[in-house]
Amino acid sequence: MSKVTPMVPSIPADEAPKLKREIPKWAITTLSVVSVILTWEIFGRDINPIFGSYPSAIAAAFWMLVKNGQLVAALMQSMKAFVVGYALAILVGVPLGLVIGRSRFLEAAIGIFITGAYAMPLVALVPLLVLWMGLGFAVKACVVFLMAVFPIVINTWLGVRAVPKTLVEVGKSFVASDFTILRRIVLPATIPYIMAGIKLAVGRGVVAMVIAEFFTAISGLGAIIINAANSFDTARMFVPVIVLMVLATLLNSFVGFIERKVAPWQVELSGRDEG
Repeated sequence: MSKVTPMVPSIPADEAPKLKREIPKWAITTLSVVSVILTWEIFGRDINPIFGSYPSAIAAAFWMLVKNGQLVAALMQSMKAFVVGYALAILVGVPLGLVIGRSRFLEAAIGIFITGAYAMPLVALVPLLVLWMGLGFAVKACVVFLMAVFPIVINTWLGVRAVPKTLVEVGKSFVASDFTILRRIVLPATIPYIMAGIKLAVGRGVVAMVIAEFFTAISGLGAIIINAANSFDTARMFVPVIVLMVLATLLNSFVGFIERKVAPWQVELSGRDEG
């Protein structure tokens, strides 16, 4: 008599309980940051205070700067130039990149200048900008604009060139105008490239803001860095540096949040896990 093997009904993959749970990204990030801070705290205490500092000393200097109001005032002063220059870079860079990407004539005429200007050391132009605009707010916003606009233009331009030709041909087959194709087909497909350019521009804009404060009227967070460096107060000097790092990280996260809101389909297409 043959032995009958009982049939076990198979459980669909989507209904089967997950035996292995992935660690959330926020947990990995938190663990990484805490590990770096603890390592820095342990080994940083053995470094000469003139040459370096450690997190607890930086935190104490941060609290002193917040308490006397110097950090908040400097941050507000720096952010004014950054916000104006960065906003202008987006308002100019995105439309310019779209137009260059869609126009063969403009791409050939000014594309080479855009690429060359992006590679040019714009810091070398700061003294010339000071001669034109003085040492005040205008030159700082201009430096931020010049440093931030080119990544936005180039990424938008490349995004337009990467739009599948079949999508554009579908729009033309429905007798859509060039403006309609640009607004309804090209722009949505280019959003990931635009957001990537805006994220790159955040870092360049923050660097430009500090550079402008170094070369022009010493003020804002740049003034705290210079004054602390001149007095060999390393912990105090690290405070605006850490603040700028956190600020740039938060701005990049905000841009990513905006991208997920305006182009949610990109997350699904890429299969990225945002958790």
